[in-house]
Amino acid sequence: MVYDVLNMSVEEYESRGKNVFFQNDLFKVRAINLKAGGGIPECHMDSYVMFYVAKGEVVIKKNGEAFNLKENQLFITEPAVLSMQSASGSRLMGVQIKTR
Repeated sequence: MVYDVLNMSVEEYESRGKNVFFQNDLFKVRAINLKAGGGIPECHMDSYVMFYVAKGEVVIKKNGEAFNLKENQLFITEPAVLSMQSASGSRLMGVQIKTR
């Protein structure tokens, strides 16, 4: 299947479960839309995670260490404590990959 992450309808963080557009036994894929000044609060991820920035810029914190990501950049991490902020707004694709 082909998915257009930039143009799909995306709910706010509180309804993030509705943003999952593909899921199977191994991984889950969702679209993420952050408004200017918006973010995702700190959470402990038990899975591997990938974030692809389709539009805008974000700062991702992994176990307290900050990473600046711009359009067309990809962030990959093992299970960790993660949070995210976007000063100007952004659209991302997030992939959670289960550990065995």
